[in-house]
Amino acid sequence: MAIAFKKFSLMMGCILLILACWAGPVSAAESRSDADLRREIDDYVRSSLRANPIPAAALAVSRNGETFYAQGYGTDGDGREITGSTPFPIASLSKSFTALAVLQLAEKGLVDLDAPYATYFPNLAPKDERVRKITVRNLLNQTSGLNDKANPDMTRSPQYRSLEEINQALDGVKLAHDPGTAYSYHNPNYQYLARLVEQVGGQSFADYLKDNVFEPLGMNHTFNVGTTRQIVENPAIPRGHYVLWGRPVSREEPLWFIDGPAGIVSTAEDMARWMQAQYEGRLLGPELMEAYHQAGPIGPYGMGWLAEKDEREGRTISHSGILWTYKAEETIFLDRKLGIAMMFDSGLNAFVDYSAIVEGVAKIMRGEEAGIPLANGRNIETALIALTAATIGWGVYSILRLRRRRKRITTVRLVVSTVLRLLPVLILPLLSPILSFVGGGRVVPWFGIWTLMASLIVWLAALALANLANLACRYRLYFQARR
Repeated sequence: MAIAFKKFSLMMGCILLILACWAGPVSAAESRSDADLRREIDDYVRSSLRANPIPAAALAVSRNGETFYAQGYGTDGDGREITGSTPFPIASLSKSFTALAVLQLAEKGLVDLDAPYATYFPNLAPKDERVRKITVRNLLNQTSGLNDKANPDMTRSPQYRSLEEINQALDGVKLAHDPGTAYSYHNPNYQYLARLVEQVGGQSFADYLKDNVFEPLGMNHTFNVGTTRQIVENPAIPRGHYVLWGRPVSREEPLWFIDGPAGIVSTAEDMARWMQAQYEGRLLGPELMEAYHQAGPIGPYGMGWLAEKDEREGRTISHSGILWTYKAEETIFLDRKLGIAMMFDSGLNAFVDYSAIVEGVAKIMRGEEAGIPLANGRNIETALIALTAATIGWGVYSILRLRRRRKRITTVRLVVSTVLRLLPVLILPLLSPILSFVGGGRVVPWFGIWTLMASLIVWLAALALANLANLACRYRLYFQARR
């Protein structure tokens, strides 16, 4: 009986194994309940915010045309809890809204995407005739021939005050490239598009978005602003931050004209509705909707989106948003009907990988493990504090050691030492061109460099001062020995 039972058990085990293989594996995401997924997302995001000095954030997840998750984290400067209805600037995520407005007008026959932009503004009188060849599609694809060096944006002073002023720059600008020949991410491209919406649509850009995008989608807590001053003056929006030595520092967002490329303020709940609209096709016909989600002719940048496709995820559209004290990330997996958007009350930081936090949420939704990387903002900032302290200590020690030294400093050694010790000093004034090169030609103002890497700049300053003090001591000893 026992032997027969064992044979029966073995046979049943083989049958079950065959059936399991035939049926295919069940993903971890499918085997867990939605409540389990939400708990795991909540734990992961809270851990990520602790590992990167981010005071507050809001997360939206849409799945299969429904809001799966809309949650806030942390508190604002007044101690108010962040919720799914707390407004956050979404910065350059706004570009996809601007592109949609242009495509809506194109669908109505009011805008020709391949017509020159100047067609809609007959009063333009550009010195560079190539400006007349910039098409609406060039502006959408960031291939207008303009860049930050040719047409300053963040470093422009004074900043524009309205969209009516922006076309004046086209009269005097000299293009960096022929239109359509090179990609260059440039915010004013989307300011011109917003101005086009006003010109053709017959109402302000903010009103157009409200009437034709926000209200139809039920995004009742989303609005558009012209400058960052309107963000600073709105008490409902949490104050932004930058990070110094591992601690978030509250700061007003510097004045910047952002109408068109970066002016939208939204909530997690509303962003979930926006992402759902990418599958529903409610705001555009199928043909233009497909074009809206496609990559451009030069690289992945299409019409307000970075569009990509791979075997694992299928088609994805994404964008990041950057202000100096706010950050936003959005990724939509079109074929999976999954969208993830996250807004933060801290700005661009060299040591915080915001996109990795969104990717972690995507992993959880796929049923994978999402961990916190060792090279996170908190650990890197701690290392910089230790490095700065060590640099100051080394500087003091090197000077004391020099003063006790009896060996004469030769001219050759002094020259070599001068060259080597001035290198860290030269890095500071070269930070702006270095970052411009790394950032594909975007020109970053000095306050932006400070908010980007404040702790690193403090260390570089400490290193430069230590080297200058050491050099001063060496020169003093050198000339004393020659008397």
